[in-house]
Amino acid sequence: MAGSQARPDAYVYDAVRTPFGKFGGALAETRPDDLAAAVVRATLDRSPQLPAEAVDEVVLGLANGAGEDNRNVARMAVLLAGMPTSVPGSTVNRLCGSGLDALFAGSRALETGDAHVVLTGGVESMSRAPWVLPKPSRAYPAGDVTAVSTTLGWRLVNPRMPKEWTVSLGGANEQLQQKFGISRTRQDEFAVRSHERAAAAWAEGFYDDLVVPVGDVTKDEGIRPGTTVERLAGLQPAFDPAGTITAGNASPLSDGASAVLLGTAEAAAVIGHDPIARVAGRGAFALDPQDFGFAPVEAAHRALARAGVGWDAVGAVELNEAFAVQSLACVDAWGVDPEIVNTRGGAIALGHPLGASGGRVVGTLAARMRAERVRWGVAAICIGVGQGLAVVLENNDAQEAGVR
Repeated sequence: MAGSQARPDAYVYDAVRTPFGKFGGALAETRPDDLAAAVVRATLDRSPQLPAEAVDEVVLGLANGAGEDNRNVARMAVLLAGMPTSVPGSTVNRLCGSGLDALFAGSRALETGDAHVVLTGGVESMSRAPWVLPKPSRAYPAGDVTAVSTTLGWRLVNPRMPKEWTVSLGGANEQLQQKFGISRTRQDEFAVRSHERAAAAWAEGFYDDLVVPVGDVTKDEGIRPGTTVERLAGLQPAFDPAGTITAGNASPLSDGASAVLLGTAEAAAVIGHDPIARVAGRGAFALDPQDFGFAPVEAAHRALARAGVGWDAVGAVELNEAFAVQSLACVDAWGVDPEIVNTRGGAIALGHPLGASGGRVVGTLAARMRAERVRWGVAAICIGVGQGLAVVLENNDAQEAGVR
């Protein structure tokens, strides 16, 4: 069409996160809106040439939203971080995929010309998730009312939902284990590798530029470098007495926040430095709710198709480790070399603050691609109630990067 222009590309300029704290641990006294404000402020401080008013939008992911993170935590973060009140903020909720969904929204805004600089990310304080009471349909009910924890899982379930859809997250993954025959030993070995790789990455300084302190908290709290398969084998199954999933081969409840700074190619002039990666493709997929752990498989296929590359070109994968069993099922289905997956540890060791994990996997992937001289990478995440998201990044130094 006459006068038409090529669609702008969206680029990752920076990524940062807080340390991830254990449930009831070092970050439990920090409000989620303060965690979010911390990464927003840190992102601006890391690009000092970028005027805060030049940020067109702040989009954050959040899975809960029932407590101090209510009333649009992204807008709260804008205000608490000291940004001008003219900067808008919006919060998106796709449960565990919320942080990655925020990046989807931000990158689309850039590609359509609606924005030039967008700050995305996510936050979750599972420690501070409140108990809630359902509002009665009639005044003054005579019976007792039960307070429901909003920390994790489906609550206040609609009774019209089929029972097979509303099993616990762990119960659903026990079904996945039975379907694919992934042994307890394999799951425990995967978990041990997550801790070993996370500890090594911290020791090597990989996370020094990716993580900003929150008060005196400087490092992820859940890493156990001395974990062994033998120790994990002694843990009891958490969801089924005859099952394989334990507290040792599943991600823990966590607190934390993440941020990813996005912009167009032209935004480099205002941001003050070059981008580190291009958002090359996005993919979303959904299936039966109880099969959610397997949803990243097709989401990644779709993202790669939109990027125009195949798995043979991918040199780095960041898959959020909700459970070892679903991670292994996805890696097996993709047919990729397990050695390119989560080389700096994953959520089993680092933690999984639901809304923040999407930003974490993207930030880690972009940093890995530069460090490992990889051109193409995939970040993916499973989502409760039967969904998965994935994004493909291209190293901005592609001419110098090794192509696999």
